[in-house]
Amino acid sequence: MDRSEAQALLRVQLNDYRTRPYTSLTELVGTSERTEVVGPSGQPYQCVVNLMWDDKPRGNMRVLAAIDDGTFRTAVVPMTDDFIKAPDGSFVGES
Repeated sequence: MDRSEAQALLRVQLNDYRTRPYTSLTELVGTSERTEVVGPSGQPYQCVVNLMWDDKPRGNMRVLAAIDDGTFRTAVVPMTDDFIKAPDGSFVGES
């Protein structure tokens, strides 16, 4: 897996969720969205985004994304990234 290509694709997937309002994200808590994306190299990747409450319902929300290229090694240990969004729309742990 081309790690820099996968990381860039993962960032694009997460940025889509980062721009959504907290209230619209709450409707997706407990769901998983699977998407196949193709990198500039032509390599296909599978991306999964999960939304969950970080500590308690209606509190901070964690959005976790994982990407792999379908090989056994990366499917078992995919590249991941996440963010936590507070009810006021701010991002927890980011300055």
